[in-house]
Amino acid sequence: MPGQQEVRWSQLKVGVLVIVALSALAALIFLMSNATGGFWTGHLTLRSYFENSAGLKVGAPVTLEGVTVGNVSGIRIVPERKPTPVEVTMKINKKYQEGIREDSKTSLTTQGVLGDTLVDIDMKYAHGERVHNGAELATTETPNLQDVIQASQGTVQQLDTILAKVNALADDLTSGKGSIGLLINDPTLYRNAVATLNQLQGLVDSVANGKGSVGKLINDDTLYNRANSVVGKLDNIATQLDEGKGSMGKLLKDDTLYNELKETTHNLNQITASINEGKGSIGMLTKDPKMARTLSDTVTKLDSILTQLDEGKGTMGQLLKNRQLFDHTDKVMTDTSDLLVAIRKDPKQYLTFHVKIF
Repeated sequence: MPGQQEVRWSQLKVGVLVIVALSALAALIFLMSNATGGFWTGHLTLRSYFENSAGLKVGAPVTLEGVTVGNVSGIRIVPERKPTPVEVTMKINKKYQEGIREDSKTSLTTQGVLGDTLVDIDMKYAHGERVHNGAELATTETPNLQDVIQASQGTVQQLDTILAKVNALADDLTSGKGSIGLLINDPTLYRNAVATLNQLQGLVDSVANGKGSVGKLINDDTLYNRANSVVGKLDNIATQLDEGKGSMGKLLKDDTLYNELKETTHNLNQITASINEGKGSIGMLTKDPKMARTLSDTVTKLDSILTQLDEGKGTMGQLLKNRQLFDHTDKVMTDTSDLLVAIRKDPKQYLTFHVKIF
């Protein structure tokens, strides 16, 4: 049977072990709660209202620009807050109060693609006052995975329809239906293509051998020599022009033509100025209204005379329009001409004078 001293020693060891275990547990709890400030740090309670909790759970972390600043302390439904009936209460470490503003916004995000849901506070565009305890932060609704899947169902259905049409088109092409199907499956196209390539190869060979007009143009030096000769002649002509030789050279280099043209232009300007001032006959015609009226009257009378002639009025009009008068006049002229010819032949017959003396 152990003595009393051994019992006390055993009790002491148990007590020390319990104290060490409790201390380790307290340290572990402290470390685990250090993300939210531990037990000796003040907390700030904030609220936000969402349309859907999206799988958010009590105890989920609350982040500020990606940094954990607290956790979710409560989730409940507030029916009168439609269309955002889900109230989320957050417990925030008070040391982050300075970074959170009243116009900061909260949103529900996930850790990774399929991770747990958490609350993220966005202060990127926040410029309001510092948030106070019990404040409500506005929310920014972000689509969750289910919303994305539902939104993409229409696109998936359209893709299925398009793929079905593509499969049908591929089947038609494979079976040789349609123009493209015939082009792909009909060997005639291949044979025609080979024949065309053979013809092109023969044409290229002919050209390379100097056959035909194109072949001669490529292989015969005559065209090059003629072109070189023409270029040489053109260069010679350009040299003569630049030296002022020949008529064209003088036109380009001799200042006489320029001076004469300048003098002619000056004289034309003087004539135009005189006409504008009403000097000379042309100036009076353009500026003197009396002269203009006289000229207009003359033209009017001349037009009247021409009209009468065209209508066959008067002697001249009859001569122009009356064929019978023309014929008579022509006959008289002919007879007169015959008479003159006869007088020249036998003037005694027509020019005999009889003198009577009383």
